[in-house]
Amino acid sequence: MDTISLWQLAVLAAASTLVGFSKTAVSGANTISLAVFAAVLPARESTGVLLPILIAGDLLAVRVYRRHAHWPTLLRLFPAVAVGVVAGTLFMLWADDAAVRTSIGAILLFMTGVTLWRRRIAEQEAGEQKTEKEAETETGAGADSGGEGGAGGGTGRTAARGYGVLGGFTTMVANAGGPVMSLYLLSAGFRKLGFLGTSAWFFLIVNVSKVPFSVGLGLIDARSLLLDACLLLFVLPGAYLGRVCVDRINQKVFDRIVIGATVAGGLQLLLI
Repeated sequence: MDTISLWQLAVLAAASTLVGFSKTAVSGANTISLAVFAAVLPARESTGVLLPILIAGDLLAVRVYRRHAHWPTLLRLFPAVAVGVVAGTLFMLWADDAAVRTSIGAILLFMTGVTLWRRRIAEQEAGEQKTEKEAETETGAGADSGGEGGAGGGTGRTAARGYGVLGGFTTMVANAGGPVMSLYLLSAGFRKLGFLGTSAWFFLIVNVSKVPFSVGLGLIDARSLLLDACLLLFVLPGAYLGRVCVDRINQKVFDRIVIGATVAGGLQLLLI
């Protein structure tokens, strides 16, 4: 890494604050942070600098939302994620900065398109089932389906494996697993708290497990940790702001922000 100027440090500090906000409020917004880090630092090296900052945000998110995780979903995802992490590690052995940016940006946009298509199909199916549910209610046969939300409906084990491998690959290559995980949880019908609690535990476990791989690849070293020491303090105010705002965000607005942030992050990675 070359010497960091004052304005670059300020931009990275703002991106670190956004990491905290994304961990406790809008998960997809984290793609903006990774795009900023990749723009200010060499894309490959930026992943090693960003990882400890993400772990700090994960710890804060787990502290706030630890009781809202859906563990069956997590256990279903982890084997596929492990495969993706190994694949991402192999990719990083030969990939240069341009390959990292292009690959991740393309994957994010593709996954956004797939999820929007899946959501549209789900809405059509929901409309067709509405009449049946109303009839069941009239006869007293309706059922309550409240709760945090879970990975049911059209998102089965095959979808979990696909999203898991992609999530593991993208999080290892560019810390960009957040959008893939966000899209999976949205397509699975998670509400805000279940979404945030499940994401918090998922990324704390996955990001900590990535540390040995990142050290082995030379992405984390003494110089990157020194920069992290200057940026970690900025994660806390972002996490606090996110916690204050999350209860005020409408569910539909929440979903749209996640999708929008994902698209923005993917485009930025492709255009940097």
